Amino acid sequence: NITWSFAKAEESNPRLFEKVADHIIALDNLERFKSQELSNIIWSFAKAGESNSLLVEKVADHIIALNTLEEFQPQALANITWSFAKAEESNPRLFEKVADHIIALDNLERFKSQELSNIIWSFAKAGESNSLLVEKVADHIIALNTLEEFQPQALANITWSFA
Repeated sequence: NITWSFAKAEESNPRLFEKVADHIIALDNLERFKSQELSNIIWSFAKAGESNSLLVEKVADHIIALNTLEEFQPQALANITWSFAKAEESNPRLFEKVADHIIALDNLERFKSQELSNIIWSFAKAGESNSLLVEKVADHIIALNTLEEFQPQALANITWSFA
């Protein structure tokens, strides 16, 4: 993913990001994209500060229309919610879809501490309150034997989000 590479290297190339966005926006649908590819694209735009509301809307509409988010790994869910919050793109239906998916999971054992932190931070930053999601994440963290896996920034993000 070329935009991911540029964003990861902290290199900005607005014309490149615009070209990629225009291409994706012009597609009839996003069925060819895997969940990780979608999350990497949307993350790269947010990370690089390359705002494109039409691209964000197209990706959100695609995700919302999916029957299930089962193919989305925790990292992809974290990247997507973080990207929307970071880009200050409001999409309550997308956040609701992600929250409903996470709430319906039997447990959160597949989620790394950073993923949980990013998801909870994203919901708070985007102003998308979801008490059931907060409760599910809080219960998961409380049940852990130790919080050693959590970096100080992750703990700060979680406590800020719960405040």
